[in-house]
Amino acid sequence: MSVSRTPARRASATRAALAGGIALSSVVLLSGTAFAHVSVQPQGEAAKGGYATVNIKVPNERDNASTVKLEVNFPLDHPLASVMPQPVPGWKAEVTKSKLDKPLELHGRKINEAVSKVTWTADGSGIEPGFFQTFPLSLGQLPEDADQLVLKSIQTYSNKEVVRWIEEQKEGAEEPQNPAPVLKLSAASDDHHGGGAAPSATATASASTGEKSGHDDKAGDHEEKATAASSSSSSDTTARILGVVGILVGVAGVAFGVLAGRRRSA
Repeated sequence: MSVSRTPARRASATRAALAGGIALSSVVLLSGTAFAHVSVQPQGEAAKGGYATVNIKVPNERDNASTVKLEVNFPLDHPLASVMPQPVPGWKAEVTKSKLDKPLELHGRKINEAVSKVTWTADGSGIEPGFFQTFPLSLGQLPEDADQLVLKSIQTYSNKEVVRWIEEQKEGAEEPQNPAPVLKLSAASDDHHGGGAAPSATATASASTGEKSGHDDKAGDHEEKATAASSSSSSDTTARILGVVGILVGVAGVAFGVLAGRRRSA
């Protein structure tokens, strides 16, 4: 009797092992998709009418090429007078400005042009396969009449492939294949510098825009938040590693169950 049931037991164990493998593949696939997009993440709060420090997060999606260039575009319908990049080792940043049809008024003076684009170009190996890079920016003054800023971006690889992250999310629709990074703006606070820092002296020198920020007293806060961003990136990586380890432990459990079933059958 026990011999006749052995094939059935083995078939059941095989099905369990296959199910575990499919589950593992699905989790890994979905995890890759979730972290594949170029995105923008504020350090702290990005309040309307204030200043903010944000990170442009760029993962490398290819296993045979490095990311060597990133272009981030800023909407001129909600112009930003001040966009200052923080130096990133191995990358050169270039800030491009455009004339405005309607001048901005900032700190009592009129601004006739605004930043329309920031371009980072690698002067080394760039973002290699299996890695990501963050590009910090100090932004301000954020618009008071918008709930978000869409920062359309273009990613270029070492094999000349270009990926355009420019598709805007439509309400009620599925996420597009190449969604544009979106910076959500929170309600205006009493402190018009919001949760972010005003441009620091270091960022001003690196951007070479010839503007004076007028907010040097916030430089220390800017540096602290840049450090916090690095810690956040490290925590993000640690969380992914722990997740993968958990998956592998689960698969090992399935394999142990299969072997145990075979031994009992024998």
